[in-house]
Amino acid sequence: MMDNRFATALVIACVLSLISTIYMAASIGTDFWYEYHTLSPAENVSEAGRSIWEEFVSEEADEKTYTDALFRCNGTVGLWRRCITVPKNSHWYSPPETDMTTKCISFSLSDQFMEKYIEPGNHNSGTDLNRTYLWRLQFLLPFVSLGLMCFGALIGLCACACRSLYPAIATGVLHFLAGLCTLGLVGCYVAGIELLHKKLPLPDDVRGEFGWSFCLACVSAPLQFMAAALFIWAARTNRKEFTLLKAYRVA
Repeated sequence: MMDNRFATALVIACVLSLISTIYMAASIGTDFWYEYHTLSPAENVSEAGRSIWEEFVSEEADEKTYTDALFRCNGTVGLWRRCITVPKNSHWYSPPETDMTTKCISFSLSDQFMEKYIEPGNHNSGTDLNRTYLWRLQFLLPFVSLGLMCFGALIGLCACACRSLYPAIATGVLHFLAGLCTLGLVGCYVAGIELLHKKLPLPDDVRGEFGWSFCLACVSAPLQFMAAALFIWAARTNRKEFTLLKAYRVA
């Protein structure tokens, strides 16, 4: 029979694992990893809103083109999409509007693995390897993290079916590796943003900050580590006590 301490630890670990999975999935699927706040977005886009949007969604838009649009139009960036705020009606004959709408475009798979240049927008400036690999890692690591957690949950279900607590050690190890991936994702994203802003400094009237999607990923990592610690502690301690009890009975 399982000790109440171990059962409680496993329940808490499962709850932490579930919450971290939800947070991680939400952060991957939302577009608020980084936000730009412009003092007067309506003035910035009232005269050229349509051209800005056309350049923003163009397949030929390079990193500098869409980053400038993000600066000017209260843009937000996620792992999969980039968004800007533009007037609902941007025809040349329309008066300036304060009624704004958010429009987004997804990064294609080729965009995720595209090389970053030393001078953004200048293809002749050479490849910036640091930013290139940071960008690729921030795309791959969240999926590795989620995959490890799902695999760990599968092992946990098998352990329940076999009525054995020992496989929970593997679940804990996988959660620990998932936490490292999530932590690496956060570090890669912060480093990538900082390197980008060194190449393309923020205008004086633009303020940038990390959004709530980024915060969800930051919270997810410690939850994964706590779940891993509880899984491993419960499995190892229960195994040790069972071994001692068996030895005592034999003696």
